[in-house]
Amino acid sequence: MRDQNDKMEKMKRLSHISSDGRAQMVDVSAKPVSKRRAVATGKIRLQRETLDLIRKDQIAKGNVFATARIAGIQAAKQTANLIPLCHVLPLGEVKIDIVTSNKGAQVKCAAQTVGQTGVEMEALVGVTAALLTIYDMCKAVDRQMQIYDVCLIEKTKRPVAVVYDRQSRKPQRS
Repeated sequence: MRDQNDKMEKMKRLSHISSDGRAQMVDVSAKPVSKRRAVATGKIRLQRETLDLIRKDQIAKGNVFATARIAGIQAAKQTANLIPLCHVLPLGEVKIDIVTSNKGAQVKCAAQTVGQTGVEMEALVGVTAALLTIYDMCKAVDRQMQIYDVCLIEKTKRPVAVVYDRQSRKPQRS
């Protein structure tokens, strides 16, 4: 009985699980609008020869990092289509940064919106898609690549000021 009570208590805390245990989309309509930002990172291990080919723009499929940046941005914008219970968000900015080292590359995705729910899934999807794109574009020359350490490193929420237009008497965000 205690185990069942513990499970029920845990399910109460999982906002995507209804009281009868079914998956549900969380209702965020009553939440205040705020500025949301999330940053995720991940790494890909590449052979030195592969890194040299990327630097010299000699990968047959094209410019690896430019393509990975575009893929990450596009994927972040499609998060709600990929992750079933995510809300559709108007992303104000998605930025993909790629830094190389002797062992491979680190990708960072920063996503930002003004809304009622966070953008951590968008940042995670963006970084993962960018990493997968690097993998796809280099798989013909590097069979030892590894994607690892994908994680959320930052999540912030800041209130948005509301300014009233005296003529129309309608609230406007600033």
